[in-house]
Amino acid sequence: MMATMEPFRRQGGIQMLLTAEQEAQHIVSSARCLKMARLKQAKEEAEKDVALYRSHMETEYQKKISETSGSSGNTVKQLEEETDMKIKNLEESTSKVSKEIVDMLMKHITTVRT
Repeated sequence: MMATMEPFRRQGGIQMLLTAEQEAQHIVSSARCLKMARLKQAKEEAEKDVALYRSHMETEYQKKISETSGSSGNTVKQLEEETDMKIKNLEESTSKVSKEIVDMLMKHITTVRT
């Protein structure tokens, strides 16, 4: 009777091994899926961090540009004001002495030396 049960035990053992193999494949497959999900989540979080950092750096860059161009605009305005003031001062001083210069030139031109 023992000899006749031996093949059934072997078949039962083989069936147990097949079942265990299927369970192992299921566990490995689940682990791969979880790993892929974690990697995808990590990638998305990294992309968000990169986008946030890029946005922050772009804001800083625009701020620096506006500060620089703003100060150069102020410098240009200041130079224009100084130039206008100098031109006004020159016009005033020439108007004060222009009659004297014309008189002096007329005197030299009209005076004949002998």
